[in-house]
Amino acid sequence: MSVLRTVHDRATGPMLIHVITKKGKGYHPAESANDRGHATARFDVPTGKQHKSPSNAPSYTSVFGKALVDLATEDDKVCAVTAAMPDGTGLGQMLDRYPSRTFDVGIAEQHGVTFAAALAAGGMKPFCAMYSTFLQRGYDQVVHDVAVQRLPVRFAIDRAGLVGADGATHAGSFDITFMANLPDMVVMAAADEAELMHMVATAHSINDRPSAFRYPRGEGVGVDLPDRGEVLEIGKGRMIQAGARVAILSFGTRLSEVEKAADSLAAKGITPTIADARFAKPLDRDMILTLAADHEALITIEEGAIGGFGSHVAQLLANEGVFDNGLKFRSMTLPDTFIDHASPDAMYADAKLNAADIEAKVLDVLGVAKLENRRA
Repeated sequence: MSVLRTVHDRATGPMLIHVITKKGKGYHPAESANDRGHATARFDVPTGKQHKSPSNAPSYTSVFGKALVDLATEDDKVCAVTAAMPDGTGLGQMLDRYPSRTFDVGIAEQHGVTFAAALAAGGMKPFCAMYSTFLQRGYDQVVHDVAVQRLPVRFAIDRAGLVGADGATHAGSFDITFMANLPDMVVMAAADEAELMHMVATAHSINDRPSAFRYPRGEGVGVDLPDRGEVLEIGKGRMIQAGARVAILSFGTRLSEVEKAADSLAAKGITPTIADARFAKPLDRDMILTLAADHEALITIEEGAIGGFGSHVAQLLANEGVFDNGLKFRSMTLPDTFIDHASPDAMYADAKLNAADIEAKVLDVLGVAKLENRRA
């Protein structure tokens, strides 16, 4: 306050005040914590103890962190870059094990991306781990310092999709769109934690161009984890369930909600075909065209804004003349609005991307909902 008063009394024009902040100042539990109380769960104020729900599965972030450490153990070219979020991105494990190959550049995403580009140009295999919403800050560098030069930087995009209590500012809504429109960029999304391990291994294997893989905040779905990730064939998805009439093509972790919707639809006599795209770029052209040819309707679903995966699929179908033959196509994306913070389930309910919404979309595109309304 004395500085502010002095400036007020002496200023005859613009004045610069340099303020050095200290996280956690005045609250002992935060001052003594390594993360200074950043991004905590609900906690007890006197002690600072967090009230976390028991976890039934490892978090995506921790699965990424362990997979990266395992790769770094086998390959001394593997290194990691983050921007002031080593723990938040899962790089705490890497920092503890291989501190000389783990770089925290502070809150400077632009520098972090360019630094990763320089490491790649020098023969290292950098994983640039940033939250989706923070990677936006370094997009110019992604384009000019990485993509234009086709440098093999591996972007590990945490907090993909809606993130719950972190709110609208931290939602990873746009990275599919802004990464998939770059030439030669490989863009992947993990449907579960085992798939994330495969995508870490796949990114490690790509040495001739940049790549990105995205995954959400929170725990996985509880699948069995392999001892090590397998390298996926670039641009190839996987079939989950064979069905008829309607095909649902999922990109990312909405796959578990698609499977719940399919269980409910089965009670109505509808068995949708389900596929996991795995890649938004390059698309699995053969799989998508086969789904379109064998079904009367195709629905895409993703945890991202309009202009992303569904738009790329629609472009492919349009260019191949598929719509000329009467295919019904729907794309389920995040709505064109910023969704206020709530639990992830509540946010996805607002976004109409939960199992009930997927079921309703299937019934609508097949005309079942309209038929039932006429009968009523």
